[in-house]
Amino acid sequence: MLSDIEIAQAAEVAPIEQVAEGLGIAPEHLIPYGHDKAKVDYNVLATEPATPAKLVLVTAMNPTPAGEGKTTTTIGVADAMRRLGKKVVVALREPSLGPVFGIKGGAAGGGYAQVVPMEDINLHFTGDFHAIGAANNLLAAMIDNHIKQGNELGIDPRRITWHRCVDMNDRQLRHVVDGLGGVADGIPREDSYDITVASEVMAVLCLSSSITDLKERLGRIVIGYTYGREPVTASQLKAQGAMAALLKDALKPNLVQTLEGTPAFVHGGPFANIAHGCNSVMATRMALHYGDVVVTEAGFGADLGAEKFLDIKCRMANLRPDAVVVVATVRSLKYNGGVAKTDLDGEDLDALERGLPNLLRHVENMTEVYGLPCVVAINRFPTDTQAELDLVEAACQKVGANVRLSEVWAKGGEGGIELAREVLRLVGQPNDFDFSYATGTPIQQAIEAVARRVYHADGVDFTPSATKQMAQLARDGFGELPVCIAKTQYSFTDDQTKLGAPEGFRITVRDVHVAAGAGFVVAITGAIMTMPGLPKHPAAERIDVDATGRISGLF
Repeated sequence: MLSDIEIAQAAEVAPIEQVAEGLGIAPEHLIPYGHDKAKVDYNVLATEPATPAKLVLVTAMNPTPAGEGKTTTTIGVADAMRRLGKKVVVALREPSLGPVFGIKGGAAGGGYAQVVPMEDINLHFTGDFHAIGAANNLLAAMIDNHIKQGNELGIDPRRITWHRCVDMNDRQLRHVVDGLGGVADGIPREDSYDITVASEVMAVLCLSSSITDLKERLGRIVIGYTYGREPVTASQLKAQGAMAALLKDALKPNLVQTLEGTPAFVHGGPFANIAHGCNSVMATRMALHYGDVVVTEAGFGADLGAEKFLDIKCRMANLRPDAVVVVATVRSLKYNGGVAKTDLDGEDLDALERGLPNLLRHVENMTEVYGLPCVVAINRFPTDTQAELDLVEAACQKVGANVRLSEVWAKGGEGGIELAREVLRLVGQPNDFDFSYATGTPIQQAIEAVARRVYHADGVDFTPSATKQMAQLARDGFGELPVCIAKTQYSFTDDQTKLGAPEGFRITVRDVHVAAGAGFVVAITGAIMTMPGLPKHPAAERIDVDATGRISGLF
């Protein structure tokens, strides 16, 4: 059996100019990066498409640590729609080097449902993440330089909230002291690093609608507070122009293709457990501009990625989704039923049944809370038995949930035809889409609405520090922004060990801070961290390159 990277390396891909021509992108709007990837000038969005495209969101149940194949399913169902004669476009996030070299591996799909060039997409791609990191760290350097040069703004070094970043899992950088040395070496202070995908610059880029909007959002970033506890912004440091200059090309969406030649915009990459977890608004709008159907995905389970896609991205960008696909696997159902992650390959119908409430709760959220038509896609793994697949299908049908088997990993678009037909049926129906809380809801009430309606918690407990922070944000004029809740991806709760569909629990919020440029307030729950660490045996140990430059070990 070929590995994912071997399948990708053996693929015959069309020149990117040909892919762009098939979409209707004029040559003057295409900026090729080699022969198989390109950026597209955002000026193509100056005109509106004649017919609005249908927007399909792919999300999932709570996953195992290895993930459940949302990206694979997104690509496969799009390839299937193309086989059915639809002009379909994929919109995905870019992978972070953290998971690529960590435990999860790459994020370009898998098997015969991948976007290519797989190695480039999973590694440096077109340099977007490097530009985001540079812009983030430029602002950090300008903050410390301002303090060193006299601190005209009166920034309190103890209340700087802006962190440096690097696109790598590196727990050593979670808490650091910098500026050590002599007078010429800066001001000694405690500092920290976030992974690049958690940077507010990433969120700003992904939510911006134009270069002008990007620059304005960058200027609104709150970097810390004065000795008088007044917020200080990037615009007060005169940093937004230089940051936007670093990001001007990164803002342009990246065009690639699937193994079957379906066009795909891959752009932006915030994690859904610590950020808002969606690809860029610019890429989604570009896909809607050129396609009749757009298939996109949001990170981790529907309690994270889908909630933030719907409550943050759709609210800000005025997007209205037409249908949702909830990806489930036999493995994740058994994991949520109490089976250890090392024992998921063996048949266990009892554990499977115990895990089903997790899946059904996500489906209920999509249909009842958000008012969207939904289909469950059972992403088939080679180790699944027929008895297990039959049990999942019967359980879904018993509660009236649409369900289809997806075999796109093994068969590409051919393995997703029935799923694609069901999705196309659903997008043709009217829906009652709504948010889980109204625009303008105060921070505390918005957090409680998500916790009660989406997580099914009994309520929310705020630490004294979080309560003070919310009061400060209300005084500063940020009290009615949407909320972005940072939470473990493994559970509806803030405790990753409580799997399945737990009841009788409360969520604890320990920190609340504003991402004014992104336009939301971040609430940190449980033990969630914005800088992951590497596992005992990281994927990096298996990645290599030979004398010809051919990479191996990526998956």
